[in-house]
Amino acid sequence: MAKAPDFNLIDQNGKSHSLVDYRGKWLVLYFYPKDNTPGCTAEACSFRDGRSEIESLGVEVVGVSRDSAESHKKFSEKYHLDFTLLSDPDHEVISAYGAWKKLRFLGKSYMGIERNTFIINPDGEIVKEFIGVDPKHHFDEIVSELRSLMS
Repeated sequence: MAKAPDFNLIDQNGKSHSLVDYRGKWLVLYFYPKDNTPGCTAEACSFRDGRSEIESLGVEVVGVSRDSAESHKKFSEKYHLDFTLLSDPDHEVISAYGAWKKLRFLGKSYMGIERNTFIINPDGEIVKEFIGVDPKHHFDEIVSELRSLMS
């Protein structure tokens, strides 16, 4: 198992978070392209709606994008998101987790965030990666994998 890259980023409330803050806990760390877009909203709302199920497993959920803390705050308030969203405007952490990629849309290439999720165990190791996920069905995959890992 690979050690998860450390991070130190600000959340939607201006509070700093680092990987060590989650030591001793299971963590679902997900990377998404942009606040208030259809896929990202669907994914975030699925984490919100499934929050009690995730919490019953003792797991924290943290989302990361390049959006500002202010954008995250508005996004979180608009959709009543009850979990941490971290701002990585320079995409340093996004890159460290391999989610900063050359993407294509309508025949054009650009650099952006690939929708990826990592399950990190209480020892800070990545135990499962989900690459290029479908935001509408991803939550169920995560819960299933968590149950499997914890059994």
